[in-house]
Amino acid sequence: MRTTRKGSVEMPAFVRQLVKETEKRVSSFFKGGGRGGAEHMQGEGEEVIPSPYLDRPVLDKLTEEGCSRWGLTYALGSMQGWRANMEDYHNCVPQLGAGLADWSFFAVFDGHAGNQVAQYASQHLLDQVLATGGIGPEDHPDRVRGSFTDGFLHTDKHLLTAARREGWERGGTTVTSTLISPRYFYFANCGDSRAMLCRAGQVCFSTEDHKPYSPLERERIESAGGSVSLQRINGSLAVSRALGDFSYKGAENRPPTQQMVSPEPEVCVVERSPGDEFLVLACDGVWDTVSNEELCAFIRSRLRVCTDLRDVCSQVIDLCLYKGSLDNISIILVCFPGSPQLSAEALHQEAALEDLLESKVAEIYEELSSQGEDPDLLSVLTVLANTDVPGLPPGGGLQSKRNCIISAYYEKKEAHKPTTPNGLGVSEKLV
Repeated sequence: MRTTRKGSVEMPAFVRQLVKETEKRVSSFFKGGGRGGAEHMQGEGEEVIPSPYLDRPVLDKLTEEGCSRWGLTYALGSMQGWRANMEDYHNCVPQLGAGLADWSFFAVFDGHAGNQVAQYASQHLLDQVLATGGIGPEDHPDRVRGSFTDGFLHTDKHLLTAARREGWERGGTTVTSTLISPRYFYFANCGDSRAMLCRAGQVCFSTEDHKPYSPLERERIESAGGSVSLQRINGSLAVSRALGDFSYKGAENRPPTQQMVSPEPEVCVVERSPGDEFLVLACDGVWDTVSNEELCAFIRSRLRVCTDLRDVCSQVIDLCLYKGSLDNISIILVCFPGSPQLSAEALHQEAALEDLLESKVAEIYEELSSQGEDPDLLSVLTVLANTDVPGLPPGGGLQSKRNCIISAYYEKKEAHKPTTPNGLGVSEKLV
């Protein structure tokens, strides 16, 4: 975090150091003890199935930022994480062309069984929506709704041709998107990625996830000849609406919207308000670990201590990683003029919190050392997790301050290195 006094530690650097130096123990800690390695146990003669997870997460982040002429600012952050492949794509168009210069479009595409469908949809969906002709300066909600629905269905139809040609039949993607006009937010959601609007400090709206076990989704799936088991379609696919996934769209004499997997988006319209603060679009790698209310509170608190929206997105990604997300993680944060602003009081409280955390890490390290132990990071984290720490960021908790904690741990560890009479550490002497 660049705006606080303790802000010199960049998240990617310290996490790389963490993963390097603490090896499998911290990897297990991140994943809650779950299996994340690339190898599976198998019996003799059984087929080896590649794991969808890596031994260590890919921590490099893609970030971008921008603004519109009417006061909107946005940032994107995405990271591959523990997944074997990066399958997320996005669209950020702060100003549409022609007569729609005061309109904006944002979308997150979360691919599965490959990234080709998500990539294709990110390149063509907006064009298909605009090509319907229902979106114009007059800003008619019913026509915009129809344009979204038709645009999704047309994209899926063109995808089928490309999938047959390129061999993408197994691949699919969820989509959560927002079209912002001078008067309305238009949310079009298909799958379990999610969009959320925060207004006057509260969650004002969020899209509904499309899961196979939802009553209406289950009814359609079973009517199309499928079943729902293990909360998945035919025990396999975890979403009930998506672009692509054509192996689930073969029921005869049924329209596209009545197949096991439907490409039809759920389109909602919300009138804009001066109290609008920000909206978030993110894949389920975010929502699997934080609730709407938690993320709203956390982002509000970060906006008061950080002016760079890319940093805020990065902090959300790291929070989700530390809370146990094993998926690709992508988030778009769109801020409006009414969003929380930098606060001197909040900056002071943040610096005081980091001072407190540093002192607690030092106390724990000294206590463990006095017991004859050589404290490792996992031991310090475990003790700290059971310690009362007031003033933690709302919605983020201790996980959101791991950068400060890890930096303090390594500073203490370095200070405890035995030294020789000439002042060199043991490791330096041996080199």
